[in-house]
Amino acid sequence: MTATRSTVFPATQPKAWAKAIAQPAAEFPLTPLPILSGKIPDGLRGSLYRNGPARLERNGVRVRHWFDGDGGILGIHFTPAGVMGVYRYVQSVGYQDEEAAGQFLYSGYGALAPGPIWERWNKQLKNAANVSVLALSDKLLALWEAGQPYALDLQTLETKGLEDFGSLRSNCPYSAHPKRDPATGDIFNFGIVFGANATLNLYRNDASGRLLQKNAIPLNGIPLLHDFALAGSYLVFCVPPLRLNALPVVFGFSSFSDALMWQSKYGTQIIVIDRNTLEPISWGETDPWYQWHFGNSYQDFDGEVVLNLVSYKDFQTNQRLKEVATGKMQTEAPSQLRQIRLRPQTAKISDQEILVEQDCDFPIVSPQAADPDLALTYLSVHRPGADTRQEMFGAIACYDPARQSLTLADAGENRYPAEPIYAADALNPQQGWILTVVFDGNTDSSEVWIYDCDRLTDEPVCRLGLPSIIPHSFHGTWKAA
Repeated sequence: MTATRSTVFPATQPKAWAKAIAQPAAEFPLTPLPILSGKIPDGLRGSLYRNGPARLERNGVRVRHWFDGDGGILGIHFTPAGVMGVYRYVQSVGYQDEEAAGQFLYSGYGALAPGPIWERWNKQLKNAANVSVLALSDKLLALWEAGQPYALDLQTLETKGLEDFGSLRSNCPYSAHPKRDPATGDIFNFGIVFGANATLNLYRNDASGRLLQKNAIPLNGIPLLHDFALAGSYLVFCVPPLRLNALPVVFGFSSFSDALMWQSKYGTQIIVIDRNTLEPISWGETDPWYQWHFGNSYQDFDGEVVLNLVSYKDFQTNQRLKEVATGKMQTEAPSQLRQIRLRPQTAKISDQEILVEQDCDFPIVSPQAADPDLALTYLSVHRPGADTRQEMFGAIACYDPARQSLTLADAGENRYPAEPIYAADALNPQQGWILTVVFDGNTDSSEVWIYDCDRLTDEPVCRLGLPSIIPHSFHGTWKAA
């Protein structure tokens, strides 16, 4: 399925999305949320959580990359008595130190700590706790790429401290895209440990978060890995030809972001891992691409692994994300929803196709379909005719593989919905809802919108007002009551 790309517009004034991150986010305590339109579905019972960079400035100094903003967590609790919302910064050690000092003190993904170079040598990056969330039975985890999660109270979002899962060492990062097996409740994740070459740590936790199993696999060089796929009996990693030039980072001359080198002469490496043993089964290599996120991934009836992912032809996406922090984007980074089929015993691709041609990302899979081939994928996309070079995503969409069609919910001019999150109805297992947090640049306000998952072209069934602006966020989750 293809869609025509929109034209590129000349540079103009900053777009409305920039107003959402112009000022540090304002926290608010547990607060009843007003219904602006529609009605809350009777079967919507549980909590929506979202995480993203909430503070991009201190004492007049702006972060150099969007990834360096301190994490802010939004919680929306749907109960029989009504809906309550809460928004709080993750009280990481770095956040507390910088809050007390009134200025930035730490290096980050795209930032160098202030002061002379010798003070930056081998200095640990600040754990911004700003990428994603994992909801366990007794706590919410704020996840980051290169460190341990911070544990928060599920209701109030009060920060409890770093989470080690009972036995995880402090130098073992727990990345931001864990995968939960719906049948067993087991949680799989990874972390990259830096050295002369990187080590890929693999983890299996039980449903409560207790660490059950761990393995370490050496890699060539130091890549940037953000996500992976859980597909039947396998974990699959696609390692793009992106490597860190480590010495400038170690000695404080360069940020992590600026030291990442795209090496297109090499291909993307595919690693297939047995989910039961956490041991590699096969290694393969194919044409180069970069991906942040995987979507629907599973093992087909013939044993092949099917991966859906959003692919970029190179790493220009990093420059585009860096520009977000300035409030004005200029870099194109086209993306596509791609499907890849591979043989797990050889890691060789047998077939691939483009499912959605137009720019998209943040794929979320509906759990409703009995046949994984037919599962719906919800995505963030641009509005029709949008300036894709300067605008953020202004719509969400649903890709239906049975019809090979893309249905789009246009939020309207100067409105920016976050990654769509699927929530199952507690009363009707055949019913689901799509939740998104929308920044409205026309009114400088944020809202929660609820769509019927099968009727995206209809108006939201309910819109809820939020007490303050919620900055653009990365990832969220739904925890059923």
